[in-house]
Amino acid sequence: MKRVAAALAFGLLALTAPAIAQDAYPSRPITLIVPFAPGGSTDAIGRIVAEGLRQALGQTVVVENRAGAGGSMGTAAIAQAEPDGYTIGIGTASTLAINPAVYRNLSFDVLTDLVPIGGIAEVPNIMSVNPSVQATDMAAFIALARAHPGEFSYASAGNGSVSHLLGEQFKLATGTDLVHVPYKGVGPALIDAVGGQVEVMYDNLPTSLPLVHEGRLRALAVSGAARLPALPDVPTFAEAGLEDMNWMAFFGLVAPKGTPEPIVRRLSEALGQALASPDVRDKLVAQQAVVAASSPAEFMAEIERELKRMQDAAAAASIRLE
Repeated sequence: MKRVAAALAFGLLALTAPAIAQDAYPSRPITLIVPFAPGGSTDAIGRIVAEGLRQALGQTVVVENRAGAGGSMGTAAIAQAEPDGYTIGIGTASTLAINPAVYRNLSFDVLTDLVPIGGIAEVPNIMSVNPSVQATDMAAFIALARAHPGEFSYASAGNGSVSHLLGEQFKLATGTDLVHVPYKGVGPALIDAVGGQVEVMYDNLPTSLPLVHEGRLRALAVSGAARLPALPDVPTFAEAGLEDMNWMAFFGLVAPKGTPEPIVRRLSEALGQALASPDVRDKLVAQQAVVAASSPAEFMAEIERELKRMQDAAAAASIRLE
């Protein structure tokens, strides 16, 4: 009888152990994987959110940059991590929508191998040119590019990046022939755009904006429902007649498939607390980001919607990568 009682007690302990572990969550530092190199928009937003989560959870959140393959390597690391809530990551328009739309052989499925935690923010995109380009507005540049097919090149942060898709959308919409020059991250791409080695740059607004303000790049259009206070004289893509390019880059938190629902709920609540913090909101606004807090279900709906949009855009531009 004692053995039976002990066995029953052990069984009950085993059943309640996960609940106890989840109730105690988090009991040690959390790793937040940023699937891009330091210095870009994703890294900046990731570090702001990591600090907000630290305050909301009362536990250290360590940012780990895992760059490569347009964010796919870092996203694969998130998907393959232990689903215990101690490894989570930033998901972006590139990693959750564009990459699945353009790469044939990703090692993960964004809809089944990742669990959405919640949305963070949206950031405008921008198209700019080196000041040496003899065009001061979008109409003039389109005319110039049409008159000189293959003579202008555009920089991207890499194959399958936001900038790559925007560049191909531009070519398709305008009937122009720009040469794509992929870089390993936005930093090197911007260096060559400023230096004149490439003439055109597509980017998330935060990293290009200081260079535009300094006159080292000339902005031709930005995405958004209206013109941006930071660039009041620059039209939106819609105003410039490029409605299909007038989309925002989104950012959110994801976890590996199998992460317990109570932990996902705790992380979602903590993210909501972080995004409600005036300090976090101010820092995101300083990055030209629009706070876009959402629940796991709402973020999943956004991922599905944007994935379909990017699949349509990639198909129209005939982008398919190995």
